Amino acid sequence: MIPLTTLGTTLVLGGLAMAAAGSVMGFVAGARKSVAGLQWARALGVGFGVCVILANVVMIAALVQHDFTVSYVAEVGTVQTPLHITIVSLWASLTGSILLWSGVLGLYVLGLVVALGDRHRQYQAWTLGVLLAISVMFALLVAGVANPFAPTPPEELARLVRAFGAGPDGLPLDGPGPNPLLQNHPLMIIHPPTLY
Repeated sequence: MIPLTTLGTTLVLGGLAMAAAGSVMGFVAGARKSVAGLQWARALGVGFGVCVILANVVMIAALVQHDFTVSYVAEVGTVQTPLHITIVSLWASLTGSILLWSGVLGLYVLGLVVALGDRHRQYQAWTLGVLLAISVMFALLVAGVANPFAPTPPEELARLVRAFGAGPDGLPLDGPGPNPLLQNHPLMIIHPPTLY
């Protein structure tokens, strides 16, 4: 089975590549009024959306499975919280929020492609070019500085094992859990998605 760190990173990098290519294709299609170029930009936009949405699903799976080999899970995961808090831990810190934001942006791109269909070709290419250029920035953040799918460094795993004990596989039995504010009030759970 593919490690979730590898799967998540692959999806993010795939989304980055598709957003970059789609942005360029959108601008080229807009400048040349190319129907074929617009179709490519649309397909690459759909690819970006699918990749980042699936990356969010992979992170939720890592949180639910308490996979402490994923750095973000080691940062905010715990076996002590209820399932709904474990799932919303996706946006329990800045790193996860940026991943969520890229997923929401992926939904917007998919929504644009589906809603516009074949209408407004003269504007759609430019719009996709701009939206996918913004997507490149978010994908770069997720793939680089804020990489939630990075493998947990050995020293961090060792610290968690010292704090929470080790299972038969040598991995920590528990983690620090999400910010307590996330569990404090239901509005703390819904406010990040509603902002996006």
